Amino acid sequence: MKPLADRLRPQVIEEVVGQSHLIGQNKILTKIIESQHIPNMIFYGPPGCGKTTVANIIAKATNKRFFKLNATNASTKDIKEIILELDTFMGAKGVLLYLDEIQNFNKKQQQSLLEFIENGSITLIASTTENPYFYVYNAILSRSNVFEFKMVSSDDIEKALMRAVEVLQNDFKSSKILLEDEALKYISAIAGGDVRKALNALELAVFSSKAKDNIIKIDINAAYDATQRKIMNFDKDGDGHYDVLSAFQKSIRGSDADAAVHYLARLIRGGDLLSICRRLMVIACEDIGLAFPSAISIVKSCVDSALQLGFPEARIPLAEATILLATSPKSNSAIVAIDSALADIDNKDIGDIPYHLKDSHYKGADTLGHGVGYLYPHSFENNYVKQQYLPDNIKNAIYYKAGNNKFENNIKMYLNKLINGSDK
Repeated sequence: MKPLADRLRPQVIEEVVGQSHLIGQNKILTKIIESQHIPNMIFYGPPGCGKTTVANIIAKATNKRFFKLNATNASTKDIKEIILELDTFMGAKGVLLYLDEIQNFNKKQQQSLLEFIENGSITLIASTTENPYFYVYNAILSRSNVFEFKMVSSDDIEKALMRAVEVLQNDFKSSKILLEDEALKYISAIAGGDVRKALNALELAVFSSKAKDNIIKIDINAAYDATQRKIMNFDKDGDGHYDVLSAFQKSIRGSDADAAVHYLARLIRGGDLLSICRRLMVIACEDIGLAFPSAISIVKSCVDSALQLGFPEARIPLAEATILLATSPKSNSAIVAIDSALADIDNKDIGDIPYHLKDSHYKGADTLGHGVGYLYPHSFENNYVKQQYLPDNIKNAIYYKAGNNKFENNIKMYLNKLINGSDK
């Protein structure tokens, strides 16, 4: 017996759930199918959102010879065999190639298709769970239309599950399948936008439940048993991983402790402790910075504790560090300063180090003028004396601009008083 997800796979575009921004009346993919003029396309989105299904439906709308490859196990030899078909009677009207997981093809493998995509003898529909702008060869990208598929909503997954119950009912002629509303909503919610995973969970729940009084009841407990815990779309080497890390940092930067803890929980479920620790230390310096300079020391202690403890206990110091950073005052003055200085080094003629600042701890340095005229600040009142430190070409450059927070306002006051003799 085929898996439920395969049996339930839509055969026409109207049966596809979700992707309402692409599918429906006057929507782009529907219009492409109706026109039967199929361009090169790349479908990008998370697992279980309908990329393969839509590609199969589009393939049926053409009169081209259809081939399907999965880049995880296909090779250049497979592509060459398809190219040979172009010279046969069956391939006279061209070939439609559906290439799943295109990100697993290296540049050379992708390039082998380029000539035939360019002259129109092969129409490519590729799908990927990764951002194609990072993983697909630019020459193919420029000849393709990229469509982003989104995670399917819980409401749409519920519709798919109700259709699935009707299909499964054919397997249980003598019993009625009763999917309780609470279980329906739970399975829909925990699937993480992946219709296939929701259908697999329902299938397991139905086939592992015993009929009582000719009723197979799928209640919340049966749903729990079938799913064990929430299914997360998480691949620590994938694009989705960096999306979660990005949302994590932006939530902390935006002082939203609740959102930050939510994304931390996602990262913890993914099990990638090292990425969390590294990101927390970056945030402490990049986003909190000089508004609360002690943050990096506290975060480092939490990170060290987490690494020593490991999961599941590591979640506690990680949460402490996350909440501390989200609720701390913010300043990006440090990263702005160093990035501005690096930009000058990369783009300007910065000139030589002033001679009076050069190393003079060797015989003959003074004959070169190195160190001559240097004023030792500790020999002056308040350990300060005015002199030029930057090279002549950029002597008026200003890299550090104090943020508007208590700590940096005190820095500003101190420097103004030291340099100008004023508190303002």
